[in-house]
Formats: sequence, C-alpha cells, structure tokens
Amino acid sequence: MESKIKQNVMRRVHTIHTVRPYTSGIALAVVLLGISLYAIGRFVFVAQIFRNMPAVGDVSAVLRFFLSAFLHTELLVQVLTLVVCTAALWMLRDIIRLMAGNQRMQLS
Repeated sequence: MESKIKQNVMRRVHTIHTVRPYTSGIALAVVLLGISLYAIGRFVFVAQIFRNMPAVGDVSAVLRFFLSAFLHTELLVQVLTLVVCTAALWMLRDIIRLMAGNQRMQLS
C-alpha cells in the first residue's frame, strides 16, 4: 500500500518537474499575448486604424484617438485589449525580475 502511494506521489513530482520549464510566467504571457493579438486581428481592421490615426508627433491626439477607439468598440475587443496589456506588463515584470536575478548572481 505504501509503495503505491509513493509511486503516485513520485509520478506527480516527475510530471511537475517535467512540465514546469514550459509553464514559466514569460511563456504563459507570450502565449496569452499571441492568442489575444490574433483574436483582435480577427475582429478589427488594424490597417484602417493606423490610416485613421493622427500624426504620431501629436501625442495627446494619439492618446485621445486610442481612448475613443477603445471606448467605442465591441466589449470582446475591449476585453482582449485589456488582456494584451496585462500579458505585456506581466511579461515585462518577469523579464525585469529575471534580469535582476542574473545581476545578483554575477555580483556574488
């Protein structure tokens, strides 16, 4: 009986050890970012957005344009846009943590 429990526990430990490198925060954020961007591209005519956008030099006009576009689009596109922003920030946070950890190792 004890050996059966030990086998189950060790199998789960082995599975977690095998899968863990593929489920890092960065990998999950990249997958989430990719899927969300693809879905946005299916719902929105992205090229037309860039054609209608004001000159990039006028930052306040660009911000107003994107805020207006965000507020006047479908709910699904709004949710996907928030998912893209969240995934990008999550990925950036993990990259900064990874770089900070590497610097600590080099200083030691």
